[in-house]
Amino acid sequence: MAGETVTTDEYIQHHLTNLTYGQFPEGHWGFAHNAEEVAQMGFWAIHVDTMIWSIGLGCVFLAIFVAGARAATAGVPGTLQNICEMAVEFVEDNIRQVFGDRPNAIIGPLSLTILVWVFLMNLMDLIPVDWIPHAATLAGIHYFKIVSTTDPNATLGMSFGVFVLVLYYNFKIKGPVKFVGGLVTHPIPHWSMYWFNFILEIVDMIAKPLSHGLRLFGNLYAGEMIFILIALLWWPTQWLLSLPWAIFHILIICLQAFVFMILTIVYLTQAHDTGEH
Repeated sequence: MAGETVTTDEYIQHHLTNLTYGQFPEGHWGFAHNAEEVAQMGFWAIHVDTMIWSIGLGCVFLAIFVAGARAATAGVPGTLQNICEMAVEFVEDNIRQVFGDRPNAIIGPLSLTILVWVFLMNLMDLIPVDWIPHAATLAGIHYFKIVSTTDPNATLGMSFGVFVLVLYYNFKIKGPVKFVGGLVTHPIPHWSMYWFNFILEIVDMIAKPLSHGLRLFGNLYAGEMIFILIALLWWPTQWLLSLPWAIFHILIICLQAFVFMILTIVYLTQAHDTGEH
């Protein structure tokens, strides 16, 4: 879009469209060059920019903590060690308060990964909306979104990953008989209402990963949209509005990373609960 005059609708659509690779109706594969081609690809498509930034920031997370672990010392800790230790202690405190002392080797690393990884992906929303997409356009890349958590494919992918773990621990801890029994005997423990209980529990089960992923997506998408709308204003007004919104958005970035982590801990806690509802 460099060197072209675009309308407000085109500007917004451009910034909300992912770099998409997929199969065209004619059968060949390639990158979409406009929103119409993106729509034509349907299910057989992948958001390349989401994959690049989510995997890349996952590697950044690993690099930070590996470097922190290697630089760890029993003496006066450095800045990086302090940051890593604060993150680990914060996660441990929340696990202790919600999950308790149940034996589980995965919940600590999983919760830490979610907290830092989602935070890093959210943090990309503070980069001015035109900088990287404009550089990508100059390089011949038509679309390039940098905030992975504004893509529902990414957030729902993470939430369904957690959902699979929840199902696994439900079967492992409770056993298939007790797990299925809980689906039909709650909330009304009478045989005539088993069918009704089953419907309610299935709806509740499906709603958890959907709300888990869509909550993160909705909050970050709304924040990104406001930044895009601010970028359409006269430049002095942009600076006047973008700074306070960015400061407020830092709270959203941190809060949504925490909420995604704490809900993961809560769902895994429920999976380990062998008592009554």
